[in-house]
Amino acid sequence: MFEAQSGRATRAGGPTVVALTEPTAAAAQTPPPASARTSSQTSPQVPPQVPPQVPPPEPPLVPAQGGRGPAAEGILRRQALRESAARTYARSLPIVPVRARGLTIEGADGRRYLDCLSGAGTLALGHNHPVVLEAIRGVLDSGAPLHVLDMATPVKDAFTTELFANLPAGLAADARVQFCGPAGTDAVEAALKLVRAATGRTGLLAFTGAYHGMTSGAMDASGGATDVRVTRLPYPQDHRCPFGVGGPEGARIAARWTESLLDDPKSGVPLPSGMIVEPVQGEGGVHPAPDGWLRRMREITAARGIPLIADEVQTGVGRTGAFWGVDHAGVVPDVMVLSKAIGGSLPLAVIVYRAELDVWTPGAHAGTFRGNQLAMAAGTATLAYVRRNGLAERAAVLGGRMLTALRGLAADQPCVGDVRGRGLMIGLELVDPDTGVTAPGLAAAVRQECLDRGLIVELGGRDSSVVRLLPPLTLTDEQATAVLDRLADALPAAARRPL
Repeated sequence: MFEAQSGRATRAGGPTVVALTEPTAAAAQTPPPASARTSSQTSPQVPPQVPPQVPPPEPPLVPAQGGRGPAAEGILRRQALRESAARTYARSLPIVPVRARGLTIEGADGRRYLDCLSGAGTLALGHNHPVVLEAIRGVLDSGAPLHVLDMATPVKDAFTTELFANLPAGLAADARVQFCGPAGTDAVEAALKLVRAATGRTGLLAFTGAYHGMTSGAMDASGGATDVRVTRLPYPQDHRCPFGVGGPEGARIAARWTESLLDDPKSGVPLPSGMIVEPVQGEGGVHPAPDGWLRRMREITAARGIPLIADEVQTGVGRTGAFWGVDHAGVVPDVMVLSKAIGGSLPLAVIVYRAELDVWTPGAHAGTFRGNQLAMAAGTATLAYVRRNGLAERAAVLGGRMLTALRGLAADQPCVGDVRGRGLMIGLELVDPDTGVTAPGLAAAVRQECLDRGLIVELGGRDSSVVRLLPPLTLTDEQATAVLDRLADALPAAARRPL
């Protein structure tokens, strides 16, 4: 058995099991009420092991190996014939989901899987959480209109009230919200358009490894851009530090580089309209921004009148162990880009920004589907549930234990080059043990071995070599152990596969 005590792993006879460190006595304490919540720079209290109202554990998994059955095969075949070649998850996860609850997805053939993809982080409360379903049914049963463009409704008012109650205090006191359109990339486009209108400038600062969406402007700001129209800055990381030093020194150099670029009249970089940054780079390989570095970015931008845009599409609503990713550093951005979890599993995207940036004229930024009433109701229920049940604090505690267990496991797996993350946003970078270079083939093999064992994971990072875990915030200790057990079994099995 693997035991995560002290970050070391030991194996005894019997099946592979990864055991989480037992919670401390503080786990019995009740989380502080929302009115007492302060900056996440303070140490969070350890919440109950299983938050109130969390659905009971799902039934045991049906073994996930073998054929998919004729009905599922027919659906998958028709999808391959009819849908765009751009489809992604459908290729690596040949599952036909028909039912889901909490962490578990059931396919058309009856097999069940632990879902650590969670809609790429959208499902903060997992699949079909009772409070989300109740909120949606409430709107449907009320006879309220489902499509209202940007008109005021009680549903929207409840959503904005709950959203503002959870924003960083320095922003909520004087903020505006813009409902953009259904996806996070729409919110990124709105944020870029906003700061350009407010500053009268066009340039943009973004970071290597970034991901901000698939529309044109969002892709320009992302790390995979080929026709570069933004200034790319180094994002600090330990495992592959661009300056070869890592740690606080690498972060200091990265900040100094940014400052020099902006202040050097011969750098070729005029004063930009804004800087966009992810508090944790998700698709870029699960790289948490060092707190001190992120505070330095805030100081640098504030001193030069550059709006700071925090892309919280994936990091927001408790995912990283604080309600917002910027809370870890105590940073208050000028603009926050929000989507995924704020819609409670339904499409919703907004930007929240300082009132002084609100220079738009009526109709300057609009969209037909910016009034999604069902998503607003589901989002209100999700935001309130995360807040009332201390799920951000819970993610910090459980995520920390999972990272410790995985680092212990990595000690026996030379193909794991790095384990990193924050809260329940976790990544394992897979490498060639002999050279240390990224191993995308091995990562794909691990994903498949996980799927064969009833575990859904995602890949990201350079060369898609990082295995990512994004479980719901309602994850129980027992479920976390099951996830780690399947991953621990999949790693050596993948390493034995011919690539």
